[in-house]
Amino acid sequence: MNLITTDPLDRNHFPVDEWALVETEFDVDIQGRTETLFSVGNGYLGLRGNVEEGRDGYANGTYVNGFHETWPIQHAEEAFGFASVGQTIVSVPDAKIIRLYVDDEPFVLTEADILRYSRRLDFVDGALVRELEWRTPSGKRVLVRSRRMVSFTDRHLAVIDYEVEMLDAEASVLISSQILNRQDGVDEYPAGPAAENGVFDPRKAESFRERVLQPRLKRADGSRYLLGYRTTNSSMTLACGAEHQLITENEWDQTSSIDDDLAKHVYRVAAEPGRPVRLIKTITYHTSRGVPVRELADRCGRTLDRARETSVDEQYRKQREWLADFWRRSDVEVEGQPAIQQAVRWNLFQLAQSTARTDGGGIAAKGVSGSGYGGHYFWDTEVYVLPFLSYTAPLVARNALRFRQAMLEQARSRAAELNQRGALFPWRTINGQESSAYYAASTAQYHIDADISYALMQYIAATGDEDFLTRGAIDILVETARLWADLGFWRSNGDDHFHIHGVTGPDEYTTVVNDNLYTNVMARANLRSAARAVALLRNLEPVAYERMVSRLSLQEDECHEWLRAADKMHIPFDVRAGIHPQDAAFLEKELWDLEHTPACKRPLLLHYHPLVIYRFQVLKQADVVLALHLQGNDFTAEQKRSDFEYYEALTTGDSTLSAVVQSIIAAEVGYHHLALKYFLSSLFVDLSDLHRNTSDGIHVASTGGVWSALVYGFGGMRDHGGRITFEPRLPETWTRVSFRITLHGTRVRADVTQDAITLTVESGRSAAVAVYGESVYLEAGHPVTVRLGHHGPRLTGTPTTSDIEGTRRADGSIVTSSIPRITINP
Repeated sequence: MNLITTDPLDRNHFPVDEWALVETEFDVDIQGRTETLFSVGNGYLGLRGNVEEGRDGYANGTYVNGFHETWPIQHAEEAFGFASVGQTIVSVPDAKIIRLYVDDEPFVLTEADILRYSRRLDFVDGALVRELEWRTPSGKRVLVRSRRMVSFTDRHLAVIDYEVEMLDAEASVLISSQILNRQDGVDEYPAGPAAENGVFDPRKAESFRERVLQPRLKRADGSRYLLGYRTTNSSMTLACGAEHQLITENEWDQTSSIDDDLAKHVYRVAAEPGRPVRLIKTITYHTSRGVPVRELADRCGRTLDRARETSVDEQYRKQREWLADFWRRSDVEVEGQPAIQQAVRWNLFQLAQSTARTDGGGIAAKGVSGSGYGGHYFWDTEVYVLPFLSYTAPLVARNALRFRQAMLEQARSRAAELNQRGALFPWRTINGQESSAYYAASTAQYHIDADISYALMQYIAATGDEDFLTRGAIDILVETARLWADLGFWRSNGDDHFHIHGVTGPDEYTTVVNDNLYTNVMARANLRSAARAVALLRNLEPVAYERMVSRLSLQEDECHEWLRAADKMHIPFDVRAGIHPQDAAFLEKELWDLEHTPACKRPLLLHYHPLVIYRFQVLKQADVVLALHLQGNDFTAEQKRSDFEYYEALTTGDSTLSAVVQSIIAAEVGYHHLALKYFLSSLFVDLSDLHRNTSDGIHVASTGGVWSALVYGFGGMRDHGGRITFEPRLPETWTRVSFRITLHGTRVRADVTQDAITLTVESGRSAAVAVYGESVYLEAGHPVTVRLGHHGPRLTGTPTTSDIEGTRRADGSIVTSSIPRITINP
């Protein structure tokens, strides 16, 4: 993949501000990208960064987490067990529209004569602020200010503060505030699920030909409006509402209208120069999978009533207080790198906007910033987002795991449908049913079971919340362990190992294989975790243990069988090559020549038939290397370096999930310059639209990966077996990185420099960690500083496919005889 080495943003357009993302001009050519970058949300509700005036948007989307439509998946050739119910997020009625007319001339940003412009997504205030000066066709100067937020403290509330001021002449000002349902039911992507060049792009959302939102309610009361709908197929219900308050010294009047798909409140103002016209618009959304629309409308009314009792300034004060606490728990400071610092905080802010108020719902791949990937939940959440949440926002992490727990019965049904015991979680879903029609790269990714179990055990180790197990979360571990015990098998003829066949690992360019290393390593951890958790419950909570045994019909010998399978799990290793093959047959394939693959043919998935890709050694994303990170104690330092070097040359990086993991392992094995390049490529993947699909929404997993790259990569933190250790490895050009983690309720700040790490208890009493294997006990009021020496080599060079030596077989495949040649500088 092409890695970046410097700040890629145009700093005239996007100036550096460590606590905000700022743009100084409106550029229609990157409108889709900036609509995503300037989105505001809270995990439940998201407003894309469309202009309030509501015209000419790339995707005029407003999204509610989990609000979706379904349809029957039509397979060209049906087979038993194929996914049957498609799901995609629906863009709900848009309440952020405020149209502006001056002397009957409409303000259209893409056409207007703009004298000055700025827009700011503020990470401290949690608000999107815009200020511009417009010269009308008749020469009058108009100042337009707007401020919007989606509340972190009130899950269902959004507020827009919109102000117009004539600067040099009187004028007739008309402000039309609207709730508009675009009747196609989906956002307004110009090509639906296809890329701009007309090629089908599975990363985009599906579109609908029929109406999705069926009107069920319309209600007007003064300046308050409510609209209600039910989806055609999924029968989900929605109510949205808005209330208005006009503040001005000018004379004004108002009119209103409402129909099934449009509620409109219009103010006509005789505006005098220097007398602002300020509109406060309070917005609310409530959704359900079964509650009648009228009940949701009542809830909207109560939300608006509470908001009316609180001033808009008080709403913004609460927002600032919430974010102040978020940054105390979550901030990562990169000293002396203002451009990197800005990008880091933008990524962390997106994590807050994507997760904070999910409140037991899932965390979608695009959060609530766009409809990419159909609003689905993937395994990305557990591997890339949950680490951040477990160590900075444990309650949010717990809620995300409860979401998986609530899906367990459907996962049992899916396992039974595929002739397995236990539970198989869907690779891609909103409502709990598998939603991917392409089983080879989806359903076959059984590793999602182990990913969820990994995240669960990581959360419990970080928080000490063993009560979560006793309240039913242990069922996840038991049922996933049963799946592995049933899916795998013992090979006869002297091979006393446990094998897992017919699965796909994280790398979607290699599918339905035998003994995928990542799957086997993670399944082994899953089996052991389940056995340990059952033993823990039996010893600590005998009553809860007996209830669990009865509830799950757990047999005594099951735990012994899990441990036996784990101990004998086959872990592929090629002695000649000195590496772990990605699967049993991976090294028999021909090498893909990435060096000479033109950029116009990337990503490969949009330009080559899957069968072409599957014939080669080529990776969409880190697979073995991800296993090295998540289960690092299972590999030696030499194995990690050899594996990293081999797969580095074969990994396209066509997935945004890859670079963060490669950065972490590159730092660990000594490729510090390469680690920084991978980190920067992850850090700016959305800000600079490096994958050319930021317009579809934020890559939420990548934002979580940025935190992991900083903490696990450069901070050198590991949590294998629940033990927190540090082996820092700061980039040579950095002077200091500081981050926080919360361990069993105690918040610890780590300050890493080139020659020391200082650990300080910021809140709570104490914590136990280790630095380079030496135990360190931390107490409040007693910071501990550990001096760092030189640990391990620093490596230079980047492996390429031409560095991989081997002999070619008669069938044209290459048998690898050595790993890439790398220069090692002590």
